[in-house]
Amino acid sequence: MIEKKDLGLVLAIVFASAAVSGSLVFFGMRLNGGGGDVSVDKIEQAFNSFAKKQQQQQQDLAQQQEAQGDQLAEEMAKNVKPVDKTRDHVRGNPDAEITMITYSDYECPFCKKFHPTGNKVMAAYGDKINWVYRHYPLSFHDPMATTEAMAAECVAEFGGSDKFWSYTDMIYEKTSSNGDGLTMDQLYAFAKDLGLNEASFKECLTSQKYLSKVQNDIAEGEKAGVDGTPGNIIMNNKTGKVKVVSGAQPLSKFQTAIDALLNS
Repeated sequence: MIEKKDLGLVLAIVFASAAVSGSLVFFGMRLNGGGGDVSVDKIEQAFNSFAKKQQQQQQDLAQQQEAQGDQLAEEMAKNVKPVDKTRDHVRGNPDAEITMITYSDYECPFCKKFHPTGNKVMAAYGDKINWVYRHYPLSFHDPMATTEAMAAECVAEFGGSDKFWSYTDMIYEKTSSNGDGLTMDQLYAFAKDLGLNEASFKECLTSQKYLSKVQNDIAEGEKAGVDGTPGNIIMNNKTGKVKVVSGAQPLSKFQTAIDALLNS
């Protein structure tokens, strides 16, 4: 006996079978001009051919939509704030042909996954590229994500960009992400390990003097189309052309974008 709860499933199977049967009859009629007998093999071949054409059309449409999305993202990325060597934290050759600007969140698991890839990009291209870190802490990773961003700015104040990047490396190495990856004591300890004065660092961080800078980074990122982390905008500093690589993509994705810019 079919229970009431199973009746819908049975009816769905019946209707699906009827639809397939109807489709096969339709293709049989098309093959034979509406009359006569046609072999099952020919009907199946016609049906499969039609299905493949439909699938290809859907793939072509998806690719077209993706290309349009990429073009729109690149147009938005042109609004990115120019690199300011006195304000931004630059890793690598400051006069490099290519700059990779990363809008990132210290507590984002995808940012943690991407960070080693960013270092591989730097190793692969040497003096041809530099890397700029900008803050984009997500609200659901706060308060720690914003706190870590301010801590990194305090490190930069006392130790410069090199210390900033070393501190950034430490955070991504040690955090377990998702908003509660580190403690305040760990943030203090990392700064001390870098040779900074612990008391001065604590005073800087607790004052929240760099909160506005972090918030400005977020606002500027939004103008450039960033809506998630890590948001990577790669630009050719000579031509002004840009490429966008969103998320924790593999090294090959960045190489494709950078090679295209180097050859543009």
